[in-house]
Amino acid sequence: MKLATLRDGSRDGRLAVVSRDLSRAVRAEGIARTMQDALDDWRACGPRLDELSRRLETGEAPGSFGFEPGQAMAPLPRSHHWVDGSAYVNHVELVRKARGATMPESFWTDPLVYQGGSDDFLGPTQDVPFVDEAWGIDLEAEVAVVTDDVPMSCDAATARGHIRLLMLVNDWSLRNLIPGELAKGFGFYQSKPATAFSPVAVTPDELGEAWDGGKVHLPLVVHLNDGLLGRPNAGVDMTFDFGQLIAHVTKTRRLGAGAIVGSGTISNYDRSLGSCCLAEVRMLETVADGKPSTPFLSFGDRVRIEMLDARGESIFGAIDQRVVRAA
Repeated sequence: MKLATLRDGSRDGRLAVVSRDLSRAVRAEGIARTMQDALDDWRACGPRLDELSRRLETGEAPGSFGFEPGQAMAPLPRSHHWVDGSAYVNHVELVRKARGATMPESFWTDPLVYQGGSDDFLGPTQDVPFVDEAWGIDLEAEVAVVTDDVPMSCDAATARGHIRLLMLVNDWSLRNLIPGELAKGFGFYQSKPATAFSPVAVTPDELGEAWDGGKVHLPLVVHLNDGLLGRPNAGVDMTFDFGQLIAHVTKTRRLGAGAIVGSGTISNYDRSLGSCCLAEVRMLETVADGKPSTPFLSFGDRVRIEMLDARGESIFGAIDQRVVRAA
């Protein structure tokens, strides 16, 4: 099934079930008010939402209406926990190569993660405000999973069973602020503004054979100003699958229902498939030419991120945003 959060004037919106073709929706009246409410009691709410989804597909759901992505907030407008990984280690390797640094062998066996701000997520069509273009505005196209309650020290196989939903992500970054922050040895903060998510979150069964329990084996298609930036396959060159990422972050703590775990920027060794962030484009230029030639984003630029199924139909809807100057 596919779920969305619709604007209703409140911080957390109202939960709705969306049809598979993303054309119709129905509010989850009497089941759960918000996405977080449903995840908190997924054992009871999940089957009822699934039944409502079936009725929506057959035209039997009363009160259904046309679904408009512009009315959607992030599926979870705010979350108790948002942790982003760097599962595509070839991407990290390329970053370090561009600045002449070797990569520790441990990066291939021990995932990199950071905990991001989760109190203010962006909807899929919201303009993205920034104060200064000189900060190096960049997109990062990713896939993320949403869990139910995950116990501490959960192994990867068990962790895969705690994945309830999947979403697309644009983990916006300010590249020119990152070096100064990392040099302090305490991680990201100012360099990681609000993150955006797809119009809908989907249950793993919606992906069919493209979901193997830990990876999504489909291209993630990224356009910049209507030009194709890349379409690398999310299931290829993913060193750590979502089960392994969840196992890593639960080594010393639990995850609560509604926790979001991101894959990190999707990247393939096959560079002909393009990139999911401008930093990677610039790294490849540096390796080839000694310096980058592609600029970071400017005010007015538009970014579109989408994943299509084998029939060419949108699974999650599109993250489609403009970069704007903050008021």
